[in-house]
Amino acid sequence: MAITTLDGIIGSLNQSVIFNKTAARTSVAAIPFSVFDLAGTPGAGTLAVGNTTTGIVPTDAIAGTPTINAFNGANIGYLSKVDFSNTVASRLLIYDRLFSAGAFAFNAATTLATQPSYLSRLPDSDYKGLELWIECVTAFTGLQSIAVTYTNQDGVTARTTGTVATGVAPTIGRMLRLNLQAGDTGIQKIESVTSTVATVGTFNVHVMRKLWSGRVKFANDGDIHEFTKTGLPQIYADSSLFYVVNADSTSTGLPTIDIEIING
Repeated sequence: MAITTLDGIIGSLNQSVIFNKTAARTSVAAIPFSVFDLAGTPGAGTLAVGNTTTGIVPTDAIAGTPTINAFNGANIGYLSKVDFSNTVASRLLIYDRLFSAGAFAFNAATTLATQPSYLSRLPDSDYKGLELWIECVTAFTGLQSIAVTYTNQDGVTARTTGTVATGVAPTIGRMLRLNLQAGDTGIQKIESVTSTVATVGTFNVHVMRKLWSGRVKFANDGDIHEFTKTGLPQIYADSSLFYVVNADSTSTGLPTIDIEIING
């Protein structure tokens, strides 16, 4: 059952989930980057999703993703606290990866079919507020242009992000958030992926639900966000927690993030 009182928060069961990277990535200032494949805790994951035909619903069983212990009975889980720092000034963002497909080639023109549903990982079965991201698996040559067609939050098909040009040749780990078609607020499924112009490079497509973000104001700074700042977003026992680093400089630094998850 849901936690609805302060007493419920105080008396809830809790667990700690840690992200601690021991290797940095060369980044671009003020541009988000993935660090999923870098060494640390949990260990390095593999950037390439390994499925371009149907996509997958990532879980905490995927290498590189922190394990979340099962909740008791019918308990509901929440992100209650984030203790975070980084060796560089940056913004850190935590997501639940709901759907992933890739790695698509630089000249992809792929239609997906029989995609798995991620409805069970949405509070109130609501697709609103979901974000669509590109993650570069390998470096590109040329200025990559990408278009994704999707079904929106209300089940309307053949919606499109339009063609988004990167403006530069993206490097490994670079993340690019795609704007949805005017009037859309969420995504039920990805229908097709198209990439042009670039001559080398591969990328993933992710549908993600934002859980938290925090600002590291200067090098070796940090903060603790209690539940009044996290807002207690709901988390599931199989959530695929994933974080993005948006650094002020040309390095992602060595972020450390200690997440408290409660359930009750």
